[in-house]
Amino acid sequence: MLIQIATQQPQMLLSIVRHTPAWVGGLFAALLWLGATQWLPQQRGLRRMFLMPAALTAFSAWGLLSAFGADPGAGALAAWLLASALVALASLALRRDPPAGVRYDAARLRFHLPGSPVPLLLILAIFFTKYVVGVELALQPALARDTAFALQIATLYGVFNGLLLARMARLWRLVQGQPLALA
Repeated sequence: MLIQIATQQPQMLLSIVRHTPAWVGGLFAALLWLGATQWLPQQRGLRRMFLMPAALTAFSAWGLLSAFGADPGAGALAAWLLASALVALASLALRRDPPAGVRYDAARLRFHLPGSPVPLLLILAIFFTKYVVGVELALQPALARDTAFALQIATLYGVFNGLLLARMARLWRLVQGQPLALA
């Protein structure tokens, strides 16, 4: 429905944004700032490196649960997990090593990162998925009980989480100092 509104009645989009709770704007600003900082070269501690992917995975889970209830159905959860696993494995098969310039200092337990727009893109993708699903459910509450819609959204969240898992696995390879095993 949101696509129809955007193409047929674009003025309604401004009304939708105006009626969005203020905290959503604050969350968007914070996530935008967090993602933008990932674009700069930086040093991150071991724990902090894995905190963002864990938090974004939790945000995806919250998106799934808040959209489809405490029990979104075994199918939606399975789609989320399957998509995460398949995308992570495919990503790792295509690119086993961390991006050029990423180093791990084992003595200081710190990563040296060259900066990348990829975390920002993943953060925004997860945020906007959550936002668009929330708007769609506000406009069409029956979608909360639509299995096909739940499977599509769960799969989409799974794709994003799979990319995050692959990134974490590449970084963990540096920590371990060993080749990444896919099997």
